[in-house]
Amino acid sequence: MSLSSERLAKEMGLTDKECERIRYASPMHDIGKIGIPDPILLKPGKLNHDEWEIMKTHAEIGAQILSGSNSPLLQLAERIAITHHEKWDGSGYPRGLKGEDIPLVGRIVPLCDVFDALISERPYKKKWSVEEATNLINKESGSHFDPDIVPIFMKILPDLLEIQEKYKEYNSK
Repeated sequence: MSLSSERLAKEMGLTDKECERIRYASPMHDIGKIGIPDPILLKPGKLNHDEWEIMKTHAEIGAQILSGSNSPLLQLAERIAITHHEKWDGSGYPRGLKGEDIPLVGRIVPLCDVFDALISERPYKKKWSVEEATNLINKESGSHFDPDIVPIFMKILPDLLEIQEKYKEYNSK
């Protein structure tokens, strides 16, 4: 996911230094999940309302963990952690940010993260095909995802899949 985020940021014209920071900051986006009880985090089925409300706190927990640093990398990681569940249409959490009120990294990283989550097996779901995942992402363009970023993601998708294949063995260990 971090290589995908870096590659997408590069394609969007960010500097090499910005792209490198995104690469290293993006894996910290879910650090707040260490504050979520295992029975919720690892539940093999759908979360109930109360469990979902607890799960949603991971964005704020992560931002709190990463807050207060003078390091530009950790400051970026904090921004990603607090915004990675915001949605373009304002229906996300924790702040309900909308459109360009969501920092650019809070629009880049979630797209790559959702794609990675969809095509990966999780305790609560089977992995999706690339076609199913891209269909959902295209469908959610303008609601969940920034409609200007989705076409760029689709353009570089073959490169991302090549990277994924290259590191497949490493990631399965």
